[in-house]
Formats: sequence, structure tokens, C-alpha cells
Amino acid sequence: MGNFIATNIKYLREQKALSQEAFGDALQISRAQVSTFERNCSAPSIEVLVALSNYFKIPIDILIKNDLTKSDHTSFIELRNRRILFPIAVDSTNEDLIEVIPVKASAGYANGYDDPEYIEQLQNIKLPFLPTGKHRAFPIKGESMLPMKDGAFVVGKFIENRDDIISGKTYIVVTLNDGMVYKRVYNQIATEHALKLVSDNHNYQPYTVPIDEVLELWEFACSINLQEYDESELKISSILTMFNTLGIELEALKKEVL
Repeated sequence: MGNFIATNIKYLREQKALSQEAFGDALQISRAQVSTFERNCSAPSIEVLVALSNYFKIPIDILIKNDLTKSDHTSFIELRNRRILFPIAVDSTNEDLIEVIPVKASAGYANGYDDPEYIEQLQNIKLPFLPTGKHRAFPIKGESMLPMKDGAFVVGKFIENRDDIISGKTYIVVTLNDGMVYKRVYNQIATEHALKLVSDNHNYQPYTVPIDEVLELWEFACSINLQEYDESELKISSILTMFNTLGIELEALKKEVL
């Protein structure tokens, strides 16, 4: 793994159209220090690396490990006041590819979601019918979102702006404490500074997540089922849904009567 800090400092400085002197003033270092860093004659101290990270809003490990000259402005996203490398993978014909999060790796996704090395090792697929945008495929666990089967994959479109959340639609939500979940989302940012997450299987209780704990949001685009449904299974699913809904309505009626 190479160290690209020298190349990246010069590249990012020029992206901001700053002279070495102006850039040095912004970081409170001398023009001569900027020059030695860019010529790879000396390495920035940890204090300077922190200053660079804060100035460009890019994590230190990305500044060091990734050649940013091979990216462009669309390769980054603003996430929790930080810019992270977020390249859109393409094939030899420049068609967008979708990263697939395998079931075995899904538990660690919340730790690796902003690590380019983690993302780069994921397998890719192409679904040409999807609209433009950044998409990723996530595995479904459990039965909280019937009739989506355990082992299916949900392909989500990345949502960068939290203002674009539409209440009642389903999203893959990556959270700081609960990891990755697929839920129906209700936007309560304005009133509660949180999102309400609801399972379609009403045996699972709704809960709220503070918006500051939400790492990523992916809006449902399509699903990929790896198992076939048989007729009896579909009937059971439909009956369960009906009784769950009926149970909620009866509970509400009971409260009103009492």
C-alpha cells in the first residue's frame, strides 16, 4: 500500500486554487513546509495531518492511502460533516456497478462503510434497469419485513440529503449502535431530531433512532429473492399480515372504548 500524502496535498491544494503561501497560512505552517511536503522531502507531523484532515474534511487514512488524483468531486460525499471517498464502480463499458454486501460481512458493515479498502473488496453486479445514482445491495436477515424472505437482497439507492427522506417508504438504515436494518422510515427530524423505524411485520415494535446516529440511508430500489415462494407460504404470509393489522386495529378500538 503506497503513501500518497505528498501527491494528495498538492492535488487538493490546487483543487481549491490556493498558492502554497495561502495554503500554508490557512494551516498555520510556512510556505516552505508546504513545498517540502508536496515534493515528498519530509512527512507531515501528526498535528499537521490532523490539520489537513480538518481543513479538507477528509479522514487521515484516506489522505495517506488513496491516490485522490484518480477521483473527482463526485467521488466524495458529505457524511456527518466529513467527506469520505465514495467512488461509483463502473465496468469496461462505463456502466455503473453495484457493490454486494455478503451476508457474512454484513455484521461489520457499520465499521467498514467508510473504508475504501473494505468497499473495494466487495463483489460487483450490474443491473442496467436501475435509474442513475449510487446503488448497493444489502442482505436481509430475519422476518421483520415480510414478505421479504430471510436471505433476500435489497438494492438501495444512496440518499445523501436527509431532507429527501419520504415518510412511509422503505430504506436500508445503517446506524451507529444497531448496525444495518431494513425498515419503513418516518421522518421525525424536524420534531424529534430522529427517524421512526417500523417493521411491516407488526410483531416487531417500532422504535426511533436519533438522526445523529444514522451513518447511511439507502432508499429501496428493488429486491432480489434467492428462494422461491410456494403457494402455501404466500397464503401464510398474507394471513399473518391480515391478523397483525387486525390486531392493531382491535387494540386501538379497545383503548377508545376503555
